[in-house]
Amino acid sequence: MPCCLAAPHALLRVLHSAARRGTAQVRPPYDPDRDPDAVSAVNLELVTLTEDRAVITWHTGVEGSDDGLGRMVPASTEGEVVYGTHPAHLNQTASEGRHTAHHYVELTGLEPGQTYYYQARSRGSAATPTPLHLVSGNAVGTSLHGFGSRGGPYSFTTPQPPPGRHLLSIALCNDLHLGETTAGLVTGMPLMRGISQQLGLGPYPEIMGRALVEEAHRRGAGHLLAAGDISAGGAPRDLAEARRLLDGFGTYGQDYFVVRGNHDRRGRPGLHGPGLREERGDTFLDAFPAGGGPGGGGPGGESAYFARDLGGLRILGLDTYEKKGSGAGSGGLSDEQLAWFRADVRAHKDQPTLVFGHHPLTVRNSPFPVTSGQRLNRRQARAILDTYAAAPGVFLHHAGHTHRNKRTVLPQARHVTLQEVGAVKEYPGGFCLLRIHTGGYALNYYKTGSGPAREWSERSRRVAAGLWPQYALGRSVRDRNSVVVRDLSGITPAEAGLSAVHGRGSGRR
Repeated sequence: MPCCLAAPHALLRVLHSAARRGTAQVRPPYDPDRDPDAVSAVNLELVTLTEDRAVITWHTGVEGSDDGLGRMVPASTEGEVVYGTHPAHLNQTASEGRHTAHHYVELTGLEPGQTYYYQARSRGSAATPTPLHLVSGNAVGTSLHGFGSRGGPYSFTTPQPPPGRHLLSIALCNDLHLGETTAGLVTGMPLMRGISQQLGLGPYPEIMGRALVEEAHRRGAGHLLAAGDISAGGAPRDLAEARRLLDGFGTYGQDYFVVRGNHDRRGRPGLHGPGLREERGDTFLDAFPAGGGPGGGGPGGESAYFARDLGGLRILGLDTYEKKGSGAGSGGLSDEQLAWFRADVRAHKDQPTLVFGHHPLTVRNSPFPVTSGQRLNRRQARAILDTYAAAPGVFLHHAGHTHRNKRTVLPQARHVTLQEVGAVKEYPGGFCLLRIHTGGYALNYYKTGSGPAREWSERSRRVAAGLWPQYALGRSVRDRNSVVVRDLSGITPAEAGLSAVHGRGSGRR
């Protein structure tokens, strides 16, 4: 499992059993002289669904082969999606125009509120869905149409767009883990060795980080929020590389904003000098200075939490690991930060506000056992929810850490969407695009689309003995694509621009 997620004994038993079942299935080796048409199309997923487009992905492999990770050897083929408004009349076609094993087809020009039926095909084989049996989920549609068949057609209904005029788009991302070399490593469990990059290819966190910046630009994001675990362990070189990659998006503190995760913790121990002293610095703030909030433990009184006004939209960034520790255990805010946060929200309770931080306030509907290390301290989470209950302007809380897509609305504050977003650095590998309109907003998850990113994403789906898609993709299309109607007309980015609050500037380019 990724080290953001604890692995209690009950979970280890599940994974151990799955790994044993996988090793017991001996498949014949790949024979290049076998029938070249023996291709299997699998792992079909409806990733993105907006009012006028849908992104559909799948994988093709050589049937009966094994690449050493318990999956088929990739087979590069053509791919197409046939679709229409009646299951017996799929009269439209979208294709990639190239051969690949990692298929990524985008349907455009769809009608809002319309039901469509589709089938994905490669070399005459209909693609079958990613199974989500542990979570009773649906990876390929918004209805059960087509289930029970082999290859569909499956069905989805496009939503209505957010009402009003489009104001701005923001990419929400997290868990880049620069410096990591093995995804899904579980210490002490030999069968769970994790997944590493193929020899000769670049480090996967860098591949996925570059793809994030490219895709966010391509999808029209004007700003980017990175909610922690920017590095694998807070090493200066990894944070510097993260800064270099994210600077490709724009100017830090103006175009993009970053908060700390538990992997970016301050004060990593290290032996230095004649007395073998323990180092107590904050390399996160060295790379991403002047977070903005008062107090904090960084150089010069800086902190990694802050507030910004973005043309009437208030953005609050939380440091959810402002505590001592090894990176394990629940997330935590200092008393000073929590008091600052509650006072700031109360002072701007009617202003449209987006909050982002690494640890989610709650973790629900997980197929794996949930431990305290997967969320924020319970007492502080309750305090934040109580603050939201009295602040009608807050509409979204974005978190990472769990490496999954999950939408939650709690009765304490039904006007606030709690959105967990899948990790950048591994399957499904992407970000969530927030599109704000005067009358509401849409959240849409996009996988990064470059060839190397898609290749690594498919390889890393074998994390957790192949159970990772059950958790990370999102049990329903709505977990990664949703529309909310509410008045956001107070946001006028073109007129108001960007101003800093409680900060010492926007940092350096």
